[in-house]
Amino acid sequence: MTLEEFFSQHPKAALAFSGGADSAYLLWAGRTWGEDVRPYYVSTPFQPAWERRDAHRLAQELGVPLTVVELDVLACPQVTANPADRCYHCKRALFSALWQQVRADGFSLLLDGTNASDDAGDRPGMKALAELEVRSPLRECSITKGQLRQLSRQAGLFTWDKPAYACLATRIPTGTPVTAEDLARVEAGEDALFALGFTNFRLRLRGDAGLLQLPESQMTRAITHRQELLDALTPHISHISLDLQPRPEEEFHGQ
Repeated sequence: MTLEEFFSQHPKAALAFSGGADSAYLLWAGRTWGEDVRPYYVSTPFQPAWERRDAHRLAQELGVPLTVVELDVLACPQVTANPADRCYHCKRALFSALWQQVRADGFSLLLDGTNASDDAGDRPGMKALAELEVRSPLRECSITKGQLRQLSRQAGLFTWDKPAYACLATRIPTGTPVTAEDLARVEAGEDALFALGFTNFRLRLRGDAGLLQLPESQMTRAITHRQELLDALTPHISHISLDLQPRPEEEFHGQ
């Protein structure tokens, strides 16, 4: 099945929209081949402010209003306890709230941007999607991340080369309770890294300290500008270490 065929069969749907590359292309496809595909952004303390700005920008460029659903996910004890399956409990809470909103708006089909490259065995949140009957057209149509980036570029979407981004809660070690204060520290630190021109990084909390993970191509710059990094990060996290094991570089096919 192609996405055009999917939306011909399901012309009316609500879409869980993050502003990332996956859901951005899915929104474009739904607006191109469907009739009434509407994006919904669930706002929680787990998303940085720039994600919400990207979601609004993409929706505006595609000429569709964006509905924002506010969710206090920190009120869910199964999430804040930060167990190994935190993502499962978070997705249950997020998509349950989303279902309540989209049903009230007259939708009986809810979609998400999971693609064919996502490994179900490594994503407990996908179990929650199945339980709540959320459809994943990109996965159903066997569209991989690499294909999606090519298609997004052809469609003129600014998200075509946007790096994959995991929520702020992933920066906190499993078993360490998730707090609003720690999420804010991570967001402020990562905003500072973006401002310095670093990309595709992770800033992980280790108690009061932070572990900075960078792609190999940015390692030398980090060491050369060590003091600049420390000046930017220590107001938010007291002690910073650099992980010498580099993060993988993400490939953007068709570039």
